[in-house]
Amino acid sequence: MDKQQKITWVECPRDAMQGWPHPIATATKVAYLQQLLQVGFDILDCGSFVSPKAIPQMADTKAVLAQLNTTNSATKLLTIVANLRGAEEAVAFSQISYVGFPLSVSETFQLRNTNKTIAEALEEIKAIQSLCTIHGKELVVYLSMGFGNPYGDPYDTDYILQIVQQLVAMGIRTISLADTVGVAAPTTIAYLFDALIPAFKEVRFGAHFHSTWETATENIETALAHGCTYFDSAMKGIGGCPMAKDDLVGNIASEQLLAYLQKNNLPVHINETAFQEALQQAQQLFV
Repeated sequence: MDKQQKITWVECPRDAMQGWPHPIATATKVAYLQQLLQVGFDILDCGSFVSPKAIPQMADTKAVLAQLNTTNSATKLLTIVANLRGAEEAVAFSQISYVGFPLSVSETFQLRNTNKTIAEALEEIKAIQSLCTIHGKELVVYLSMGFGNPYGDPYDTDYILQIVQQLVAMGIRTISLADTVGVAAPTTIAYLFDALIPAFKEVRFGAHFHSTWETATENIETALAHGCTYFDSAMKGIGGCPMAKDDLVGNIASEQLLAYLQKNNLPVHINETAFQEALQQAQQLFV
């Protein structure tokens, strides 16, 4: 990575909160998100428009968004959807800039996560992309199980390239490889970014790692070395996908990503005082 090149930093409180075992009050979420908006992250993954039966912790996303004040923040908001109905709800909010959709390269997980086959999900993406274009939003596609899966489904990196080609043909320009269950290895990370970034220069490729504290630095370092400059993280490393398996593998900790960037003299454009205040709130929230 060019030492002068700034990374795109996506903070993911939605991912942290969605699987949290204790209910989090709407007012508490709003206060936490409001503090995160002061940090200066590029994007804040702040909620989702999905079935409240599947993800009850996100049932109040509309109420949260209605109370958020984004006036004094340059951070853009992203929300996750699992179908066209959710996308229709998301695009109605003027403060939302990005709509995220999880597309799995594992047929088993796609059915488990959105009750659709991969082929059906691609058709859904086409419709959502059209909706986002009309409403001035950008669709971000997350390739769930992008680095492997535990379900026995065939994992083929060439298949990922084929799916990316289909997404690019639809006009998708931001694609994040998601290590949904924490199986990414440096060799796979390097191979994928080396194959994808030169082949699709018009696309911004990201990394959404679910990782232990011990493996996170290696994953960050490898992705950066192979051209990835778009990273998701969450305070305290809280998070994981509740639809994947019982034991959630957490996100890369935001404080760990910050420490890595500072240690390696890479550009960091955040308010570090606001960052530390947000980290203190996270420590009180996720107990």
